[in-house]
Amino acid sequence: MLKSLNFQDLRKKAGSAIDHRVRIITAGMGLDELRAVVRGDPPTEKPNPRYKVHTTSFLFHIRPRYYEKGSTILSHTFRLGFFTSFFFFVELFTGLILMVYYTPSPEGAYQSILELESNVFFGQLMRDMHRLGAEAMVIFTVLHMLRTYLTGSYKKDRSFTWLTGVILLFVTLALSFSGYLLPWDQLAYWAVTIGTSMAEAVPIFGEQANLLLRGAPDIGAGGLLRFYLGHVVLLPLLAVLVISVHYYKVAREHGISLPAKYEEGNVPADVKKNAKGRLDFIPDLLSHEVFLTALGLLAVTAGIVALGYSAPLESHANPQQTPLDTKAPWYFWWLQGMLKLGDKTLMGVILPGIMTLLLVALPYIDRNPYRSLFKRPYAVAIGILAVMLLVTLSYMGLPIYNIETPAATRIVQDLAPEEGPGPLYDVPFDQLQPGVYIVSENPPDELCPQIDFGCPVFTEVFHQFNDDVIYAATQEGLPPYQQLPNADAVMLVEDWQKDLRKVTMRITWDDVESGKSTTYEKHVFLHRNSGGE
Repeated sequence: MLKSLNFQDLRKKAGSAIDHRVRIITAGMGLDELRAVVRGDPPTEKPNPRYKVHTTSFLFHIRPRYYEKGSTILSHTFRLGFFTSFFFFVELFTGLILMVYYTPSPEGAYQSILELESNVFFGQLMRDMHRLGAEAMVIFTVLHMLRTYLTGSYKKDRSFTWLTGVILLFVTLALSFSGYLLPWDQLAYWAVTIGTSMAEAVPIFGEQANLLLRGAPDIGAGGLLRFYLGHVVLLPLLAVLVISVHYYKVAREHGISLPAKYEEGNVPADVKKNAKGRLDFIPDLLSHEVFLTALGLLAVTAGIVALGYSAPLESHANPQQTPLDTKAPWYFWWLQGMLKLGDKTLMGVILPGIMTLLLVALPYIDRNPYRSLFKRPYAVAIGILAVMLLVTLSYMGLPIYNIETPAATRIVQDLAPEEGPGPLYDVPFDQLQPGVYIVSENPPDELCPQIDFGCPVFTEVFHQFNDDVIYAATQEGLPPYQQLPNADAVMLVEDWQKDLRKVTMRITWDDVESGKSTTYEKHVFLHRNSGGE
C-alpha cells in the first residue's frame, strides 16, 4: 500500500488545500503571493490579487488600493490621520478591558478603579494607556484638522469629508469628556459639574438639557450611568460609523490630496508625473502602518513606564466640598476662559455655536480656488489668529487668571492642596518634628537642630510658608484680596495618634475693607506611611 502512495501528488494536494485556505483567510492572496508581499516582489498573478483584497475583505474595503506617491510624503500629512485612528483603537482595546472591572455606580465606581490599579494584572498600565490615549487622540484630531485647513485639503470634492472630520472632532471631545467622570473622584466630579453646567445656559431648553445630561439637578447615580452608557456604547458606535464614512470617502472617491506644489506649482513634468504615480497599499503602505503601529505602542508604553506617567486619581467625589482651583478638562479651558468675559449664554452657547457653524461651512465660505499657503494669505492669517485666540482663551480659563483667591487661602493651598500632591505632603514623617513654628522676618535656617541630619525638606516648606506670608503682609501695591496687613502666622505640628501627626497652618490678619481681625486655618493629618521618603 505504501508503494502505491504518490508522495508528490500528496504534497501537491496538501499544498493546494493550504493555499486555498490561505486565500480564504487573506481574501484572495495565496501562499506565493504572500511570499512576494513579504519580500517586496511584484504580484505573482494577473489580475493583481492584492487589489482583490480591497473588494472582498471588510477591513480593507474602506482602504484605497493605492495612493499617489506625492500624498504619502511625511511632511505633507505627518501621519496625523493614521495616529488619530491608532489611538481610537487603543481606546477600544483598553476600554474593553476596563469595562470588565468597572462598576458604574457612585458606590462602586471609585472602589473599582482602586481595585483595578491594585489587584488586576496590568490594570494600572491599561488605565494609564486608556487615559494617555484619550489625551493623545484629542491632540492628534485637532492637529489633523489644522493640517487639513492649512493645506487647503477641504476644497472642491472634499467638502463632505471635511464635514465628517468636524463631526469626528466633536465626537472625540465628547468621548474624552464622558470618560472624565467615570473614576468618580473629586477631579472628575467637579470638572464635569462645571462642564455640564453649560447646558443650563441653552436658551429655552437649558433646564431640560441639564436634566438630560445629569439625570437630576446635581450629578449622581443617574448622571454617572448616562455618561457611562454614552462613553461605552453610543459615542463609540457613532465614532466607528463616522470614521468608516471618512475613510470610505478618502478610499473610494478622492484619495489623500497631493501637496499643493504638485497641483499648482511650476514643477517639472517628470516630477509631477512621479508624484502622481501609484504606491500600492499592499505591501508598501500596509508595512509602513504596521511599523507606525509598533512605534505608537512603544511611545505610549515608554511614556508610561520611562517617564512615570500615571492616570490621575484624587480622593472620592464629595458633592459637599468644592476644591479650590476647580477647572474643566484642558481641551475646554478656552470655553472656560470665554465664560470669564461675559454672559454665560452668549459666551458659552451662542458664540461657540457660531464658531461651530463657521467650521462646518468653511468649504463653502472659502471660494479661493488655490490651496497653496502663499496664495491664501487671508485664510492662513485667520487660521493663525484662531489658534492664538484659542491659546489665549485657554490661558484665561486657568484658575490663575482673574480669580480672586484670598491670600491666606492661596498660601495654604499651595502648600497643602485639597487634591493632588503638595510640598507639605512630601515632607518625610520623621522631619515633622512636633512644635510651634512662628512666622517672622528672620526665620531660622534649620528648624530641627536636635536631629542629626536636620529636617531640610520641612525647613524648606516652612520657609515657603514664611516668605509668602511676609510678602503679602509687607508688599505694597497688591490688590486688596492679596494683602495680609498686620499678619501673624504659625505652623503647629502635633502628635495626634501613633504614626499620625497633625499640622495646623494658621494666619491672622486685619481685613482690608472692614479692619476686623480675621483668621484662616487649615488642619492636615499626615501618616507615617503617606509622607515623603
